[in-house]
Formats: sequence, structure tokens, C-alpha cells
Amino acid sequence: MSSAENNILTTKLNEVIAWGRKYSLWPMPFGTACCAIEFMGAVSAVFDISRFGAELVRFSPRQSDLLLVLGTINYKQAAILKKVYEQMCEPKYVIAVGACATCGGFYDNYAVLQGIDEVIPVDVYVPGCPPRPEQILLAIVKLQEKIEAQARGEIAKDVKRAAPEILYSSKVPTV
Repeated sequence: MSSAENNILTTKLNEVIAWGRKYSLWPMPFGTACCAIEFMGAVSAVFDISRFGAELVRFSPRQSDLLLVLGTINYKQAAILKKVYEQMCEPKYVIAVGACATCGGFYDNYAVLQGIDEVIPVDVYVPGCPPRPEQILLAIVKLQEKIEAQARGEIAKDVKRAAPEILYSSKVPTV
């Protein structure tokens, strides 16, 4: 056996690209309420979102590929949210964080959007009011799994056509 045979790795190109995408997500927080405070906790040193490859938080849609919608979206903001989403480069992913972003929360009225999926496609839903930072990190892990599954051909090429992940917390955090 030659030394070259020991140093060769074979794989598929789309799997290598997916591996790079999976560990280099550039999130853009679209924070409007309490969930944005929990996101600040997720990027802090205590929870350290950088362990999952989502360290480079950007505040420009043209420089990000992951949109985290954190909080209540009313109908006046819906057009802004859609424009921000459209300005992002492909491939782009969306995580709806909190009860308000996922289903309107307790704001069941004429002014509040009853879930951002009425305006933009969502990849992962994070329930809670507000969800814990651990749940936001779990959502990033679920999105990474979805990116990997897409590269393996297990789900549709267009991630938006695939069923979104819905996280459920089975363990109540203790203080």
C-alpha cells in the first residue's frame, strides 16, 4: 500500500459544500421583542453559539444566510420582513423564534401576523414565550441536520419545500 492511498479522502462535492454551509452560518437577528433578549444570551460566552458555527452575527441581509425572527411581527412590519428575506443570498434559511413569530402568540388580533410563515418560508420553529437560549442553539443544530440531509438527497433540493422542524421542549429548565 503506497503512502498516497493513506492520504486520500473520497466524498461527494455537494456533501463537502453542505459541510461548509453547516458550520458557517451567518445569522441576522430580526428582533422585535423579548426573544431578542434570549438571542443575546445565546451569543454570550455562557451559551456560546460559536461552538455551532454561527458566530458571525450580521446585521445586513446581504451578508447573512440565516434569518432569525425573534418576536412579534405586525402587519406593518411584514413587508419589511419580506424585503429583508428577499435581499438575502441563496441558500437562505429562516428560524422563527418564540410563540409570537411562530403563531402570533397571545396577540390574537387584527394587527399582528399570526405566524411569519404567512409571509416567508420557515425552516425551524422554536416555541416558547420566550424560549430559552438552549432552544435557539437546538434550532441551529436542527437546521444543520437539515442542510446535511439535503446534501445527501434525503429531502427536497429546495429546503423550503421540505417540512419544517418544530422543536418541543420535553424537559423544563430549572433555576
